[in-house]
Amino acid sequence: MTAKQTRSTGDGTLLRRFEYDDSWIVAADLGADAENVSVDTVGQTAIVVVEGDGEAVESEFELPGTAASAEVANGVVTVEGER
Repeated sequence: MTAKQTRSTGDGTLLRRFEYDDSWIVAADLGADAENVSVDTVGQTAIVVVEGDGEAVESEFELPGTAASAEVANGVVTVEGER
């Protein structure tokens, strides 16, 4: 592993980025149930929508490359890609 970054997005979401020689992983801890979260990637951007009791909340975060996969489990969005 060559680098690890951890930062808050300002809305309470904790974002972690791990970079390896041949791949990378970005994980965002949303604390929301998987059935209430959708994630889509466009280019080098992940778009996350969390449905709640009121209005849906949309967040975007930058990726270090184009995503190969994205999933939500246990309140954590995980996006992976290759270098």
